[in-house]
Amino acid sequence: MYAEALAQRRIICSEKMVIKLGLVLVALTVFSGQVMPVAQFDYTGGGLLKGIVQENVMLKEQSDNALFLLKKSWRDEINKKYGKSSVIHIDDGVAYISQVRYINSRRTKINIAEINRSLNPDIEIIPQLSAYKMHSKSKIKNLVADENALVAVNGTYFKQDTGTPLGTLVINGEIISGPIYERAAFGITKEGFATARISFTGELKNETNTVQIDNINQPRMMATNVLIYTSKWGSKSPATSKPSTHIAIRNDVIIDKSNTPLSIPFDGYVISAPIEKLAGFNVGDSVKVNYELTPNFDNAENIISGGPYLLKEGKTHIDVTEERLTAITGRNPRTAIGYTKDNIMILVTVDGRKEGSSGATLSELAQLMKDLGCYEAINLDGGSSTVMYADGRVYSGSSIGGAVSISNALVVRKKA
Repeated sequence: MYAEALAQRRIICSEKMVIKLGLVLVALTVFSGQVMPVAQFDYTGGGLLKGIVQENVMLKEQSDNALFLLKKSWRDEINKKYGKSSVIHIDDGVAYISQVRYINSRRTKINIAEINRSLNPDIEIIPQLSAYKMHSKSKIKNLVADENALVAVNGTYFKQDTGTPLGTLVINGEIISGPIYERAAFGITKEGFATARISFTGELKNETNTVQIDNINQPRMMATNVLIYTSKWGSKSPATSKPSTHIAIRNDVIIDKSNTPLSIPFDGYVISAPIEKLAGFNVGDSVKVNYELTPNFDNAENIISGGPYLLKEGKTHIDVTEERLTAITGRNPRTAIGYTKDNIMILVTVDGRKEGSSGATLSELAQLMKDLGCYEAINLDGGSSTVMYADGRVYSGSSIGGAVSISNALVVRKKA
């Protein structure tokens, strides 16, 4: 004879909630063909609740012990991996390593950070601008001052005179700037990491016209480009060298149109294009604007670009020609980002242009990332911008000593 449950409810381990339910659990078993009650508890008496709480406490203790052992094991692995190098365990799952290597017989000073998010749910990895608007720069220590930062490195390329990021930048799901030459980017997802060369597609439509949008919040690369500017760009759309039209859009309606730069609505945007491309769009028109990055790494909330690739599927892959970065192939200070097959993120800066460290070529940097265990890796901005912040200290990659201001950084921080 099969036992039948007289009452079945999910048990919520809150005595207050249990009293409210006022349920009675009758546990049944089968003995000699008879249905026999083996235990009966009144929830309001708290007997079963006490047992459940005790069991949950025990399970939590076991879970905590298991996590403690994982954290200890990872620390031991890091210490073993880097041998006599200086290792600082900044937080659970966050380690900074300072080491000297001889790369092709050249003494080279290297800063490394390894981040294991699986050991610390309280950390996040996110790009950070030096200010709300894109045209700004600051030293890395100031840039991360209010960010509960554990580790940070300089990020994507930028215009030296204005600080405008040059390349893909996505922060908390918002596309801050679009790609240039489809350069390699690093995506940070909830599950792990990914790399790819990124492209942008977009369109502006009204009832009778459709116009392709070429990029977002980037300088005009060609006179024929159609560009969209959000309030992150600044207060106004940029002037153009050739005649152009600007339309301001809010709530899917064109609210202004001019042949001179327009104010960018905080809750909207301005589209700038050659005059003939926007001739069919007028104030009052209802419009639809759609744009996206491809791939988007399963809607990754944070993406930062650089270029070129260094490693792809564990193999050296340096595509400087395709990404139009042949000018940076010499021996320089370097910044790189990569990840291992088991989703450990590795940040690296290589000192150069200073006494005791001569920098690295892209090939040497790729080999270094491979030696450190990376499966995929890309180069970030380097040269005088190369800098790492770790455990409250700044480690400059060049002889300038951290004095160079940068536009943006990739930050590993405690969640607010």
